[in-house]
Amino acid sequence: MSKGFPENFLWGGAIAANQAEGAWNVDGKGPSVADIAMYRPHLNVEDYEAHQTVTTEMIERAMQDSDVKKYPKRRGIDFYHRYKEDLALFAEMGFKALRVSIAWSRIFPTGEENEPNESGLKFYDGLFKEMKRLGIEPIVTLSHYEMPLALSVKYNGWAERKVIDDFVKFSNVCFSRYKDLVKYWLTFNEIDSIIRHPFTTAGIVPDRCPEGKVEETIYQALHHQFVASALVTADCHRIIPGSQVGCMLTMLTTYPNTCHPKDVEITLMRNLHTYFYADVQVFGEYPPLIETMLEQKNIHLQMEPGDREILRKHTVDFVSFSYYMSLTESAKEGLERASGNTITGVKNPYLPSTEWGWQIDPVGLKISLIELYDRYRKPLLIVENGMGAVDQVESDGSIHDDYRINYFREHFKQMKEAVEAGVDLFGYTSWAPIDIISAGTSQMSKRYGFIYVDQDDEGNGTLQRSRKDSFYWYKKVIETNGENLD
Repeated sequence: MSKGFPENFLWGGAIAANQAEGAWNVDGKGPSVADIAMYRPHLNVEDYEAHQTVTTEMIERAMQDSDVKKYPKRRGIDFYHRYKEDLALFAEMGFKALRVSIAWSRIFPTGEENEPNESGLKFYDGLFKEMKRLGIEPIVTLSHYEMPLALSVKYNGWAERKVIDDFVKFSNVCFSRYKDLVKYWLTFNEIDSIIRHPFTTAGIVPDRCPEGKVEETIYQALHHQFVASALVTADCHRIIPGSQVGCMLTMLTTYPNTCHPKDVEITLMRNLHTYFYADVQVFGEYPPLIETMLEQKNIHLQMEPGDREILRKHTVDFVSFSYYMSLTESAKEGLERASGNTITGVKNPYLPSTEWGWQIDPVGLKISLIELYDRYRKPLLIVENGMGAVDQVESDGSIHDDYRINYFREHFKQMKEAVEAGVDLFGYTSWAPIDIISAGTSQMSKRYGFIYVDQDDEGNGTLQRSRKDSFYWYKKVIETNGENLD
């Protein structure tokens, strides 16, 4: 019986280019879909899903505006210029791995250039070489909510099959350039999120879809991403011998709100839909129940000859996922709802919530690990987990974030129990190890990090980095490979 985490467990953290780098129009970078994400401090956290629609007018207005206050992801935390300072802090904590993404529009500004932007490539040369120098293993996401805006405007994003070729070209450039520096790759971040925010994930603008065909367009774009993921998985294995390619899933673990059979049924269907996205990439085929669902909804996917064979032949090596909270589901209407990771569910009365309404469920992480490993029997990697909170800087500069330490401690206990139960878990990267612009609301005040960044929601501040109490606690966790959680 195994005891504790594996000897070479990859402890670390995770960030995304669009939330950290800034430098949105520097060194030849083109605008991405993230660069029009607006600061939304008054977003109703009980109804994230109602705020995901992007219009053509919104895009046009954003691109006529150079403001970085209104569009905070344009400025990020200036990781582009400060990455060596930040990596040094991660190394001080003892990081074994860091998950980052490559901004597609930094390499191909419009997505369609014949030749990549050398300045963009050189930035990631420097980033990955510095990580290797510090003993930090790069885990690189190819598409993390930052596709070139030009592809959205010209083709309605991934709705057009041609974008597959653009993505394959971009991915192959990355594989060839960084083959000696990067072993672990992820294709699409939270590929399932295309259903919740089609513009952010796939550049789809609903008002540019055929009338009455928005949902069909989304599923068609998803199919294109599945095919692209399989193609670049094959390319990565060919270009980088020994490389490992994973899919990435939002683990929206959902419980029945009661033991009423209708609650159990609706929960079962929701969880099956959650698994669908990884099923295609692990098993290499669409689940029959999903195919039937699409048919019943009169959704017809255009598949080219050979698509199913591509999916079948080029499956992923491991399954990665984000986990922030669990939800409950009920057939009964009118129940109080809780938010979390741009989705809502019926509130669980047995769980506490963060200031943004995300319910805290460490045991749900253990349940998720067991369910995923039992279903897929492939190595697992947790690539996002953490809590957003408002941090108070004391007069002496210290930041006492016991709430964050408690959150991680309880989740690590459950991870360890899952490993001891036989789950093959080879790494964990917290979201996010340093304060960055939040994904859903573009706030800075929703802080996740072990490292504080002096910047407020309006963009004011020195950007100075400072260590929170959780910084020293996580350092101790890594030093002891998860044994010392005190």
